[in-house]
Amino acid sequence: MSGGRAFFRAAGLALLIALTCAPGLFRPLFAPLAGEGAPAIYTQGDLRLLTLAHLGIVLLAALASAAVAAPLGIFVTRPIGAEFLPLSRSLVNIGQTFPPVAVLALTVPLVGFGEAPTFIALFLYGLLPIFENTMAGLTQVSPTVIDAARGMGLNGRQRLLQVELPLALPVILAGVRMSAVINMGTATIGSTVAAKGLGEVIIAGLLSNNIAFVLQGGMIVALLAVLLFDGMEALERLAARRLGL
Repeated sequence: MSGGRAFFRAAGLALLIALTCAPGLFRPLFAPLAGEGAPAIYTQGDLRLLTLAHLGIVLLAALASAAVAAPLGIFVTRPIGAEFLPLSRSLVNIGQTFPPVAVLALTVPLVGFGEAPTFIALFLYGLLPIFENTMAGLTQVSPTVIDAARGMGLNGRQRLLQVELPLALPVILAGVRMSAVINMGTATIGSTVAAKGLGEVIIAGLLSNNIAFVLQGGMIVALLAVLLFDGMEALERLAARRLGL
């Protein structure tokens, strides 16, 4: 099973590198999908740079979402913050309530075009999975384990840092993974407000009715999502193994 997984991981990575670094190799594949006389390969921008920009803004937004949602999830699981749970859940739901396109429309007049409105949209959209998984991970820690830690003389802060958070870490990481993978596809809309990313390829295809461009951009985004999912899942398994879970 692990050998087969490693093979598909390596194959996916090789395909991603080929699509971004040597897209001309795929001209025979895409040519039938391009209109008559239309280019089969997107050359209006460097696919390597667009891929790195796309991945970069997704990871940056995921880190920012985690930096806000995880502490908030910890806070509402403490006795002092329990009464703020409904308010906190309402706040992190904002990103899911308003579609990313609506967030872009609202933020562009405030921060202008480019990466900033896209980052805000992805940041808000990624809060809920991390918040909910943080709460789930902490509330699923066995009361017996917490009582044992209390019996060892650990205070509340020590129990959180040395017992609860380590045990909840795989679940929290799963929330970060979910947030990042969802936003990998969502980030394509950033090109509508002049943000650099793979949405530029897809939108160019839609505007020119060139299915080859749409497929080209979509394949790269899909491969990025699959490889990111696999990589972060491996990180979760590593964390679980180290904790003996």
